[in-house]
Formats: sequence, C-alpha cells, structure tokens
Amino acid sequence: MAAQHWTDHDIPELHGRTAVVTGANTGLGFAIATALARHGAAVVLACRSEERAAAAAERIRVSAPDSDVRTVLLDLASQASVRVAAQRLHDEYDHIDLLVNNAGGFRPKYAVTEDGFEATIAVNHLGPFAFTGLVRDMMTGTPGSRVVIVGSNGHRNGTIDPADLNPDRDKKYRYIAAYNRAKLANLLFTYELNRRLEADGAQTIALAGHAGLARTDGARDMSWMVRTVISPKVNPIMRMISQSAAMGALGPLRAATDPDARGGEYYGPRGNTGYPVRVDSVAASHDTDLQLRLWETSERLTKVTY
Repeated sequence: MAAQHWTDHDIPELHGRTAVVTGANTGLGFAIATALARHGAAVVLACRSEERAAAAAERIRVSAPDSDVRTVLLDLASQASVRVAAQRLHDEYDHIDLLVNNAGGFRPKYAVTEDGFEATIAVNHLGPFAFTGLVRDMMTGTPGSRVVIVGSNGHRNGTIDPADLNPDRDKKYRYIAAYNRAKLANLLFTYELNRRLEADGAQTIALAGHAGLARTDGARDMSWMVRTVISPKVNPIMRMISQSAAMGALGPLRAATDPDARGGEYYGPRGNTGYPVRVDSVAASHDTDLQLRLWETSERLTKVTY
C-alpha cells in the first residue's frame, strides 16, 4: 500500500546511484540534493554560480559526512553553458541514474537571453529541454533511471502557444503569466518525454513533482516591494499558508525515488501544503497535439534533437 504520509524516511537506499540536480545551491534544489545524498546517492549540483554551488556542497557534506557531492557549472539561460555542462558530465561519468530538473523561477523584468529566448521560458523550459536531451544517452540504458521535472501549481493558470514562446515582446510583461506559461511547458514536456521513452524501449521514465507553496528563494530577484507581497519567506500571511523547502521537496523526491511511481505521474501536495501524493494536472497539459507542437518548437529553437 502506498504511503499515506510519504516523507524522506521512505526514500530507499541509493548507494551506487548518481543523481544530477539543477539549481541545487538553495531552496528546493538544495533540499532535494541533501535528501538524496543522505540516502547514499552520489550527487552532482548543477548551478549557475560555482561559488554558491561549492558552499552548498560543503553544507551537504557536513550533514552527510560520507556523501559524494560534486558540482558542475550550469546556466540554463545559456545554450552554450548547457552544452558545456552536458559534455562535462559525459567526460566524468559513465551514466546518470537520476536527473532532477529543478532550476527555474521568476524573471522580474522582461529580458531576452543571449540565444534570443524570453528569459523565463528559457530558464524553466528550453534550458532543461536541451540539457535533458544532451545527457539522455547517459540514462536510457540505465535500469531504473528517471528524469524528474519540477513543476508548479502555477501551471493551472498557464496558457501557451508553441508557435510563439515570446508573446510579451510587444506588450507589457507580466512575470506571473510568463512563469505559469513556463510551468505548463514543464508538464507538456514531461508527458511527451515519457511517451517517447516508452516508445523507444528505454529503461528511463519521466515524471514530475511540485512543491506546493514553499518557503524558498524563488523571488530573490524581485524588488523588495514585490517580495513582500508574493514571497512566503517575507510576507507573514504567505508564510502562514506555506510550508518549508524541505517539506516542499518531498513531491519531487517521491517522483524521483518511490519504487511504486510510474512514468508520466505527477506528485505533490493536493493543494499548497501537505504530504506528496499522486496528483492530476490540468487538461491542457495532457493535450497530445500541444505536447508535440511544443516539442518540435523546442527542438528547433535549441537545436537539440532527441
């Protein structure tokens, strides 16, 4: 019987397993990486700041003295950085058991990356899409391997047109709408990826997990005024209706490690807080035509072909 109150104590032994966690120097990513390391996994922190990644790795080693924790520089806003990071993993490891695409978040002001992509969709979707594609060959022959995409309840209010992933170029930028769009893209990607893995007979499955409303540093790039409104770490009312980063990490962790989890499933609290269970996503995320069109656009833009 599935655990009714699944916690990190339900994570199985992970010795001999290699996990890559993006955005792992703080917040959810740090909590996810720490839990995996404490259960024996060799963990790679893939972060955009070498200094912060090194500090996070040391903190994990303190809490899990026998852990194997390493870092790799990864800036998901840069397709060049994505390629360099993927090549480094190929150079240093012969396989990956678990890839947790956690990095993402808000972009407070309209911005375009060096590759010409709107920054929020770039960091939350196009970067992870390319990174996953470039390390996919390290996973598909590995028994029990998993790709986990960290989603959000924000996807429920998201809309997306794969023909135009930058609809804000000529009008007022709304960061919440951009974020919700990107999180819907995460689930469209997860479900299409899992279907393709199944069709290929790969030994890898793709799942998603969400944190509910967690007290993380996701709004750290916003102005102080905006943070006082939307950040559970700053706004006292939001703090009362949110949960800790460690609790929020349980949804992605269950997707990553629960032996009973299956490809294409989505785990997290039923609302903003609570223990992770299998949850449903909105109908749009299951639109196979929308999934395919986003996939084709993502391959064209990133030039990463699965």
